[in-house]
Amino acid sequence: MIKNEKQYDAACRRIEDLLKVVGNETPSNDVNFIELDLLSDLVADYEEVKYPVKEPILSDVIKLRMFEMGINQNKLSDLLGVSPSRISEYLSGKSEPTLQVARNISRKLNINASVVLGV
Repeated sequence: MIKNEKQYDAACRRIEDLLKVVGNETPSNDVNFIELDLLSDLVADYEEVKYPVKEPILSDVIKLRMFEMGINQNKLSDLLGVSPSRISEYLSGKSEPTLQVARNISRKLNINASVVLGV
């Protein structure tokens, strides 16, 4: 178990060193492979506690998807069938979409329903 940041940093440095000598062709019974596997698990466990990944915020996910699709708020408004001002409210976090709009966001922007519904 990694107990503090100093141990975490040392484990990360050792992982970097091991990655230079362990590759896809390295047998799973190789001492370096085993050490890398163990250290990786320990680091992952520490990071889950110390640096948890937060659930995405709907407005951030929509903005990212808009960027990926190359669309602006007006085009998103047309796509979802809501007013541009309503889109602005969703993006600023001032308003949550109705269930029908949430379904459209999930389907048309290909965003997981659990993110859209905040569950």
